[in-house]
Amino acid sequence: MAHRLQMKLGVMPESDRLPDSPDTVLHVQPRIGAQLRTKGHLYLLVTSRVAGHRAHEATRLVADSIRAEYYYDESGGIRVCLAKAIQAANKRLGHARERSALGATGDTGPIGVAVAVVRDNELYVSTVGPAEAYLSRGARLSTLPDPHRDRGLPAAELEPDVWRGEINVGDQLLLVSPSVAEALGSDELKEALVTLHPQSAVERIHARFVEAGGTGSDGAITLEVGEVAASRSGRAPIPVRPAEPLAGTPDRSPIPLVDSVAGGMAAAQNAADAARSAAGGVAGRLFRRLQDSLPARSPRDRRVTPMTARREMQQRAAIAILSFVVVIGALGAGVTFIGSHPFPGPAIASFEAGQKALDEAKADLDRVLGPGVDLVTNDRRKAATLLTDAMAKLTAAAAAGIPAATIQPLRDQAVAAIDRLYNLIDVGDTVLFTFPANQPIDLRAIVRGPDGAPYVLDAGTKTVYRIDLAKQTAGAIFRVGTKVGTATEGEPRLMTVGGRDLVILDSKSVVWKWTPANTTGRGTTRKVSVKGASEWGSDVLAIGTFARNGDLYNLYVVDPSEQQVLGYTPAIDGSGYPSAPVGRLSAPRDVSGITSLYIDGDIWLADGGRLLRIVNGRSEGWTSADPGDTIIRPVPRYTLVTSGSDRREGRIYGFDANSRRVISFLKTDGSFVEQYRLAAESSGWTDLRSWYVVAGVGDQPDTLFWISGTAMHKTVLERPVSGPGASPGGSPAASSSSTAAPASTAAPASTAP
Repeated sequence: MAHRLQMKLGVMPESDRLPDSPDTVLHVQPRIGAQLRTKGHLYLLVTSRVAGHRAHEATRLVADSIRAEYYYDESGGIRVCLAKAIQAANKRLGHARERSALGATGDTGPIGVAVAVVRDNELYVSTVGPAEAYLSRGARLSTLPDPHRDRGLPAAELEPDVWRGEINVGDQLLLVSPSVAEALGSDELKEALVTLHPQSAVERIHARFVEAGGTGSDGAITLEVGEVAASRSGRAPIPVRPAEPLAGTPDRSPIPLVDSVAGGMAAAQNAADAARSAAGGVAGRLFRRLQDSLPARSPRDRRVTPMTARREMQQRAAIAILSFVVVIGALGAGVTFIGSHPFPGPAIASFEAGQKALDEAKADLDRVLGPGVDLVTNDRRKAATLLTDAMAKLTAAAAAGIPAATIQPLRDQAVAAIDRLYNLIDVGDTVLFTFPANQPIDLRAIVRGPDGAPYVLDAGTKTVYRIDLAKQTAGAIFRVGTKVGTATEGEPRLMTVGGRDLVILDSKSVVWKWTPANTTGRGTTRKVSVKGASEWGSDVLAIGTFARNGDLYNLYVVDPSEQQVLGYTPAIDGSGYPSAPVGRLSAPRDVSGITSLYIDGDIWLADGGRLLRIVNGRSEGWTSADPGDTIIRPVPRYTLVTSGSDRREGRIYGFDANSRRVISFLKTDGSFVEQYRLAAESSGWTDLRSWYVVAGVGDQPDTLFWISGTAMHKTVLERPVSGPGASPGGSPAASSSSTAAPASTAAPASTAP
């Protein structure tokens, strides 16, 4: 009986590997006999010590190239084809980097390759760069040599060395990333290979690597040689039958007289059937004759009914049928009416339950806000419990049929108490500047400029304006199509302030600086060189800056295609950003939900409706507290974030689009402070698009400057003072002579986030 080898494979599924792993693992087991005999089984691991999606693209490119070139090349044996496939992958990787398809070498690091081919009992192994191969035979672990371990791909001159040997039943081969080998050691690898099935061995190695705090490169693939018994099956034996000696002769029984007896019985049976048929025929004839002899009734005489009698009879029948239909219809209508109008018993019981719920709600409100009682101020926890119960009782009363006019005054009283309990403050709205109605104005962003004046970005006229609040004018400082030297300004999309500059990103992914020359709105526009800016595309969501020292500042870009918040470091002379960006998130993730960015030494994001503080690439350590009034309002969904104070000082503000309110938290621990809404049930914040905050001096409150679609507004974050100068809604009266924002607050700390 012959034996053949069987490869038992162990490899980690892609879904169970580390999310930042750049490694690529491939294995090819041909099903075509000719290809299996000439090329054998291919096992491939491509690694990189640099984590990230660019390194993963590079390893995938190398792996696909080696697989395709090896199985396509028929010019030589396995050694020659394997070496040529690695060299072809090396050239293809170099060409891709020259075309900037994969970025610089620093983005991916040297690429390592560990490849093994098994054909029958022959084993071919080659390793290049940061990748390792181990052979376990007889509980002894051997390392296969690699003369190019410190080089990796791409390399100017590369001659891979292919090791050849025999592989026997019970041998194990492991291709593994050097990060995994260094973290676990050879003893741990040998124990896993010798004691476990290949798949279990790979899973144990990966689990130990993760437990040891390993990140990034985690590729590993192992195979164990087994044997399969093969047997050859022949044709099933077929019995040989002798030739028929009596073919063509009449069938006769070999027993004497049997044929004669059988024939006699058949003749007797036929005679009995004929006699039974004849007897049935005689009986039938006798029965029919008896019926004919019986007396018959003569036919009845035909009578003719007069036409008048027939019509009277038809009328009486029609009236009877119509009366029957009317009676049936009346009975049906009565049953339907009775079924749709229940008896007063359940209705009375439901009304009594509603009245009871209404009385209990009144009792709860009296306990909170009775004469001489104010639990909202004196016992906030008990007030919250009673007000929650009162709102539930009012809802039950409404469901039981209590009129809305009876419930609404109590509901308004409860809502007002809840607003006071959770520090909801009604604030005013002052219109500072309105653009003319005859212009296609569509304001999208507002920032406080380096000279203290507000700057707005208008998508309607594709222009950035500087607003002079004292003169009530708006002057264009950046407009699409304007020539600046040999360059042309594109459509402005995003803007921010950095040091003494207004930074603008246009639709062509070009960054511009506008530096004011004086306080009258004159300034200089310059184009800024940012490495890789042409690859940002049109999906950049936000930009921001943070001061380093002097007039130098870092540039931050939220790029969904890179799944990162990219940070750029300025050149020493401030001319641009020549270095490759650094991801400010610890690992790439989906950033398409980010709607607002603010930087004060920490990175603040409004991401997917939540407020996040990013420190050292992670968002742990700070969580915005729940305002607590979810009994009357939905859960907050934050779309904007800003502040006017230094890092880890003062408040951070978030705009809740669900309830059109501004909520403030402490920067230190995320504690809830206050919440604000426009007074007199104003709907102004329905169209709040962008904002900035100027911190108050001393005991003065913070001031919020914001834009709607066509106007700039100001809101002081304190309760409006009632008096002759106040508007009916409690807001200060709008003034056309409002002054600009106060002077700039202290700059944030110089340590970059």
